[in-house]
Amino acid sequence: MIPKNNTSNGRMTILLTFILAFLLTIIPIHDIFKLYRPDWIALCLIYWCIFLPNRIGVLSAWVIGLLTDEVMGTLLGLHALAYSVIAYIAIQLHYRTQHYPAWQQAITVLTLLLLHRLLMHWILGITGYPPNTLTYMMPAVISALIWPLLAVVLTAVRRRYSIR
Repeated sequence: MIPKNNTSNGRMTILLTFILAFLLTIIPIHDIFKLYRPDWIALCLIYWCIFLPNRIGVLSAWVIGLLTDEVMGTLLGLHALAYSVIAYIAIQLHYRTQHYPAWQQAITVLTLLLLHRLLMHWILGITGYPPNTLTYMMPAVISALIWPLLAVVLTAVRRRYSIR
């Protein structure tokens, strides 16, 4: 039996949630549905930054962003910069946000994800690859709609393994 207050157990659980988020991000789906794919990695990052800012911070967000850029084949540093910015803001708001009901958290998450998408849109525009703005923002809206369910699941995981 694994001890519940083991710090390595907490690190492994957080790592496994990010691995699952990466897997959900790279699962091949039809092009029509790619528009509606939630940003699983950003959702996971925001959750851990809000509820465990002492474990997951801006440096973690930068590393996760670089891994995302590598896995997705995007411009190196694109996700890293955007994830670092939203991680910083999520950490600054964590005292307030973690006590909100899920629907209010979803509004905060939507704002963070829209900022994430706008930063990426801006960088892609500078490099000469501007995507369609309206369709580019759709994953942020879908992710915010999924947030209440994801928050419940990750909170259950956090409590089950006593991650502090």
